[in-house]
Amino acid sequence: MLWILRFSGFFSAAVVMIILSPSIQSFPPAEAIRSSNLDGHLRFPVLLSPPDYLPQLSFRRSTTFRNADECRFSDRQTRGKTDVCDPSLVHIAITLDVEYLRGSIAAVHSILLNSLCPENVFFHFLVSETNLESLVRSTFPQLKFKVYYFDPEIVRSLISTSVRQALEQPLNYARNYLADLLETCVKRVIYLDSDLVVVDDIEKLWATDLGSRTIGAPEYCHANFSKYFTSGFWSDRRFSGTFRGRKPCYFNTGVMVIDLVKWRHAQYTKWIERWMEVQKSDRIYDLGSLPPYLLVFAGNVAPIEHRWNQHGLGGDNVKGSCRDLHPGPYSLLHWSGSGKPWLRLDSKQPCPLDFLWSPYDLYGHSH
Repeated sequence: MLWILRFSGFFSAAVVMIILSPSIQSFPPAEAIRSSNLDGHLRFPVLLSPPDYLPQLSFRRSTTFRNADECRFSDRQTRGKTDVCDPSLVHIAITLDVEYLRGSIAAVHSILLNSLCPENVFFHFLVSETNLESLVRSTFPQLKFKVYYFDPEIVRSLISTSVRQALEQPLNYARNYLADLLETCVKRVIYLDSDLVVVDDIEKLWATDLGSRTIGAPEYCHANFSKYFTSGFWSDRRFSGTFRGRKPCYFNTGVMVIDLVKWRHAQYTKWIERWMEVQKSDRIYDLGSLPPYLLVFAGNVAPIEHRWNQHGLGGDNVKGSCRDLHPGPYSLLHWSGSGKPWLRLDSKQPCPLDFLWSPYDLYGHSH
């Protein structure tokens, strides 16, 4: 399969052909996909014969990261048989796609570099278009990870137009299906966007007390919550009434701690899909994958310190202008918005805060 992608400012605005031969070994076995109503969508892609050309994105190999002496090892790790069901693991889910791959690699690098126990971190990579497993493996030879295929057809008919085309990509909605994609032994996961870096020990975020809540995230109750929905939504009690009895606050879905046991029990994926169906018929919001989460969870979110999502560093959804840090300490820097640090750095028009991202960038020829 030949993918021709245009990267603005990525390779001096040149057209880059990226071919990555798929390998069925990178995808979970059929029995790992539990939900019967999704079986028709969460399927393996059709495997084609290998392409004639194999240009590739090139990343430098990272250093090897080892646990500190005080880290706890499970019996399975001691025997060198760590698997996804090991209860001592910290589980992190991130999407992988060609356009944001440089950001995803930097995010992984930042987590490993700042973790006291990096060998206890397990990554769940969600993909839709090609196999990127070999590239991840060559960049992080010791990384514990698994790749899961998400068929874009499962949500394509539910996606509405948004203020920015990037927000309409089906892989943005893969987070809605983590409870179905990941093994049932995985009871909690941290979901992270691809345009961020973690500058603190991720285990601190993992230890978040969710209490009775299903998800945890930094909340921003000073934000104008009404702007995330249309005037038609607020004037129709069938829709706006969903917040009755709640005190909803904005939260960013790019950083979430999710209790998958509670999610599966309540079947929240279906709740989100129902709101996406309403959006198709009644146009109740203008953003992409965020508003359904606000409709289902806002007002019932376990609060997490703001330091774990210094978001908005990519500017707004149109101009991507430079932004300053929010007041206070930070543990995670998030370039949400249209401006991405790797594109601005390559175009020689970086924002000052983009230089906080660049130390984690592994893009370049391997040694």
